[in-house]
Amino acid sequence: MNIRAQKTYEALFALEDLREILRATAPVHELNDEQQERFNKILKSLRGTLDEIEKGRGESKIRYIADKIELRSKEEEYINLNPIQSGGRLTAEARKALIAYGDGYSVCDYCFKPFRLDHIKRPPIQEFHSELAEFVNMEAVRVVRGARRGFQIVANALLDKGDIALIAEVGHYSLGLAIEASRAEWREIPLNENRIVTPEKTQEKIEMVKKETRKLPKLIAVPHIDYMYGNEHDVKGIAKIAHEYDIPFLYNGAYTVGIMPVDGKKIGADFIIGSAHKSMASPAPTGVLATTEEFMGRIFKTTRSKGDVSGRKFGIKEVYLLGCTVMGAPLIAMMASFPRVKERVKNWDEEVKKSNYFIREFLRIEGNSIVSEMPRKHTMTKVDSTGSFDKVAQTHKKKGYFLHNELSKRKITGIIPGATKQYKLNTYGLSWDQIKYLENAFREIAESYKIGVR
Repeated sequence: MNIRAQKTYEALFALEDLREILRATAPVHELNDEQQERFNKILKSLRGTLDEIEKGRGESKIRYIADKIELRSKEEEYINLNPIQSGGRLTAEARKALIAYGDGYSVCDYCFKPFRLDHIKRPPIQEFHSELAEFVNMEAVRVVRGARRGFQIVANALLDKGDIALIAEVGHYSLGLAIEASRAEWREIPLNENRIVTPEKTQEKIEMVKKETRKLPKLIAVPHIDYMYGNEHDVKGIAKIAHEYDIPFLYNGAYTVGIMPVDGKKIGADFIIGSAHKSMASPAPTGVLATTEEFMGRIFKTTRSKGDVSGRKFGIKEVYLLGCTVMGAPLIAMMASFPRVKERVKNWDEEVKKSNYFIREFLRIEGNSIVSEMPRKHTMTKVDSTGSFDKVAQTHKKKGYFLHNELSKRKITGIIPGATKQYKLNTYGLSWDQIKYLENAFREIAESYKIGVR
């Protein structure tokens, strides 16, 4: 591990040890002799650690946070191309929020009647929900435990046993599981020859289901950007077709909400689902579920039950959300990142520009090709190195792991170890200097193994 990264962790942990003493002596903070001695010892060590950070030298002292839990310094030491991690890198504000609100029910200090998460005003969780709805241009929104929980909520609210929902051929598995869990069935809308879900293919599938079952699908769910290829699908056109048949449309924005502009009204979405830990600089598990005025009563319906013995009622708890959803540090970190998230979506064109620049340079390596649509409309891309790096892997003693090792030596990570044929990478959030470092690294590796570079 880089010594400055290592020593920064040591300093942070030392501060937490000081904080632990303050917690143990609250509210007066009168330290006994043993506590004062320990406090002074930690401070002295901390001053030395800060000096080592400044000079960039010292010995590594900490490898584990606790038993078997290693330090993670991937974002401090590497260019991380992992497709599911790039948009979820925390902002500095979010990391500070984790420190301050790490205790379990930390957001519940000022939870008063009606005792519901989205009504809490301090910290401003209620205000945050309003801003989120405005951000995606929908009437109502809830923070949920990841996109998959959003899928489950919609499926539970809309689908019954025997109903059919349509998902894309490249739909995420968790969407299929959510539909299956509601005892409904899912069918796939096939891709066209360019691996795109189109309104035409969607209409064909609706008619096929109608002919076969004599009833229409109860839900259509399509990703704007799919997780397999990073291709863009015509969600606006698909929403239009869905509404012509009076079928609700779910927009899966796991790879869009939080990194590019998303307008639910322009799309024609009845539901927008986002993954905050994938695209909103938030810790897991966090996500967004937004809907229109038409569906908010069904999706966010409140309990009507009453205890037959106790007579208990649960106020305005929302049934499909099981009451409160994301609490504590994950929610506050999501809120802390939100101002930066709102600003960064305005720079989406620049992110796509950087993605296309890298891909053009990547294609200069002979034998490389792109599986995703071109030119790129997103920062996540599926590439093919069958004619280049995979040829090296056939005779290399480390097989396909050689590429992972070569990239690791250059402080680049995130590509599946052992993959040299087809693999995905995501350039989101990298600076131009990092993009140029990245393309130079791939070129260097190619040249070192006698692969031609145009």
